[in-house]
Amino acid sequence: MTTSKTSESSAATPLFDLQALVVAVRRRRRLWCAMALLGLLVGAAVTVLMPPPPSAVTKVLVAHQDDQPNDTGTLIRTDVELLGTTRIAGKALRSLKSPENPEDFIRDYRGTGLTNNLLQIDVTGDSDAEAVARAKALADAFVADHVKRMRETAKAEAKALLDQRDRMRDELAKVNKAIGDRSPESDPKASASIESLFARRAELNSRIADFDQRAEEARIGTPKLIAGTQIVDAPRAVRHSLPRAAATNAAIGLVLGLVLGLAVAAVGAVVADRPVLRREIASNLGASVIAELRRTPRRPAGLWQRRRTRAARERLTTTLARAVRGSAEPVSLLELGCARSTSVIALNVARALAAEGPVVIIDGLPGPQLANSRKQPGDPAVVSGERAAAMPRQVRRLGVGSVAPGTAWTDLQYLGDQTVLVVRAGHGSATWLHTVARQLADQRIPVIGVVLIDPDPRDRTDGTLWDGLHIALRGQNERLARQNEMGRRRTERPPMWAARVPGNDQEAR
Repeated sequence: MTTSKTSESSAATPLFDLQALVVAVRRRRRLWCAMALLGLLVGAAVTVLMPPPPSAVTKVLVAHQDDQPNDTGTLIRTDVELLGTTRIAGKALRSLKSPENPEDFIRDYRGTGLTNNLLQIDVTGDSDAEAVARAKALADAFVADHVKRMRETAKAEAKALLDQRDRMRDELAKVNKAIGDRSPESDPKASASIESLFARRAELNSRIADFDQRAEEARIGTPKLIAGTQIVDAPRAVRHSLPRAAATNAAIGLVLGLVLGLAVAAVGAVVADRPVLRREIASNLGASVIAELRRTPRRPAGLWQRRRTRAARERLTTTLARAVRGSAEPVSLLELGCARSTSVIALNVARALAAEGPVVIIDGLPGPQLANSRKQPGDPAVVSGERAAAMPRQVRRLGVGSVAPGTAWTDLQYLGDQTVLVVRAGHGSATWLHTVARQLADQRIPVIGVVLIDPDPRDRTDGTLWDGLHIALRGQNERLARQNEMGRRRTERPPMWAARVPGNDQEAR
């Protein structure tokens, strides 16, 4: 039976709790909102402090000898790379009569292939006029270099064809000479040789005519390529709108900052492992969440919000006062990350109990929250732990202490034999919550319940542990054994010695 329950609980426990991560990230909204705002301001500031330099743009139509309809842009990419060479940059600088180094000038412009035959050149300068002059010089240098390469290619191709034609003509002359040296004979072998010479002469004549035609086409095609390569969009200065650029950069900074903030919040939530859901806190502490109290907003709240907060505090005071009245042993309030809220809760509970008899608050908080609190007429006395022993036994005691790191665990039993933990959601890690439950069990201080401060408003998880009182509190078993020996009859559930695993089937969700 135990094995089946363990397997079912292991199958039901997710390896990665996405809901807890979302809640943890949402609770850290100040971080990622601040990061987004910082990105927005940085983007706008970069535009104002580092405005774009004056620039100019021009477009050049480039005609290629090997243009194909199905070209994937290889030729225009080659032209872009050629534009970024020191030869083109040097020619442009020489036309501008500028002493600038070509390697430095290359960094001030770039080429972009818009289509297979359209090249855009973007150039920056110290002023709009200089940028336009640079763009024109670059476009002229590129067109001149492209035309020169096309002419050289055409000349080389025509020369190669004409050289091949001349070799064919020399061979044709040899064939004609061989035919003229032959005399008509009746020998069949001699007739066959003459016929082969005539066939070779006809072939050479055809190839010579073909080479002439191809050389002529190569010479004729060059002017078309030269005329097709030209500047189709004259160099012009690019106008920059500062408000538009600032808005664009601010939007980009906002998105980047928001993404970075969300990533940092998510990573921090996973690394810190601080439970924020009711079921997680109840599971780690081994006690049920009996009440919740939302954090008071920093800005002045509206009438409706103040009324809700007041009603929640009154319900919490009633719940805790009922728990203290129903306990035959002193009860303490132990805080974790909410000392000020705990001191306020303790004063409210003590005021509610003061109508039934004298009440004294034992101050065990490390800070002066209770000592510096505003006192009202008729408020219960607040004494330190040293003076608590001198108080008469008929006076009801309400201890207030802390279970934060650095707590003197052995002193908690003097604040009360039972306790109510007041925990701020997302403050303590899962490891520390386990430590608190274990130390309280070792001190034989049962936990009546947990008051959750600043819970997530959208948390719909259940924080009730039906047998939570007997899970983490190992000392409870010894207490029950002593009570049975004294003859006290109480209807209790059988104690469980096994330590509780968070998220098992003992939690009702």
